Amino acid sequence: MSREYSASGITAPIERADGAMRKQGTGTFLSLAVLMFGLLAPSGFAAEDAGDEAKAAIQKQAETFVEAFHKGEASAVAALWTEDCDFIDQAGHRLKGRKAIEKSFADLFAETKGLKVRIESDSLRLVTPEVAIEDGTTEVFPPDGAPPSRARFTNVLVKKDGQWLLSSVRTAPFVAASSYRHLRGLEWAIGEWAGEAKEGGVERLSVAWSDNQNFVKATFSTTIRNVPVGSATHRIGWDPAAKRIRSWIFDATGGFGGGAWSRDGKSWVVKTTSVLQDGKKAAATYILTPVDADTITLQARDRSEDGKELPNIKELKMKRVK
Repeated sequence: MSREYSASGITAPIERADGAMRKQGTGTFLSLAVLMFGLLAPSGFAAEDAGDEAKAAIQKQAETFVEAFHKGEASAVAALWTEDCDFIDQAGHRLKGRKAIEKSFADLFAETKGLKVRIESDSLRLVTPEVAIEDGTTEVFPPDGAPPSRARFTNVLVKKDGQWLLSSVRTAPFVAASSYRHLRGLEWAIGEWAGEAKEGGVERLSVAWSDNQNFVKATFSTTIRNVPVGSATHRIGWDPAAKRIRSWIFDATGGFGGGAWSRDGKSWVVKTTSVLQDGKKAAATYILTPVDADTITLQARDRSEDGKELPNIKELKMKRVK
């Protein structure tokens, strides 16, 4: 779950999204703000593995923290940490002990106003009845509209004299999860491919990863006697809602469509539907099969246009050219 808070009492320079600091030597203050909100956001965590009693106690501490933070009471915030606590931010800066935490928050409260924070706490887990571990991500939004600072956090809480306190806090750079793990079954297709078609035609297929490997980019083109006669681009990615691979197709003539991918043995089956330039609807099933490291085959079946069946296209053998 996510929560946004207006932190009018927060004072800290903001890290840009690329990690660069607007001001030097202040990253620890910002990280503390990020982490404290991450740990202590009321109702902002998933506590599926924590007991109800522990969840309620930690939420009560959260409410205490938010009240103290908005009032700018560094001593009240520091009281939520153990005496021998330690904190290390993503740049490696370390604070040791409650007094160091209090001083950092006092400096924090003296510098910047108007921040907002969004927190996504992924888990809160009881290791023992007196020790809990929380993991999650946070975003801090500066008042001037600059990109937010993001971080991942891991917090260790300990229960002392009936109160849950921060014992150890660690932050790490935020890196969005890649869809590569869902698409790696297509890695064999990365490269440049060509095959001879009828009437002197040559079919070419170019397949490459996007920069972050969240998508596969493919271009299919046809030439006859070196004259281009058609092409289409495909963007292949993971659909997290449908839990399957999908593709989005854009034809050079102005048509567009999409495809649903599934695996059948060593082959990939792509069922596509498209809207052609003239508004007609088309459908086809493509079967893409790796033969060996340098050979693939492609066949189109179950083709139709405006509900009328079209003949299947003979299997095309393509060789790797790059």
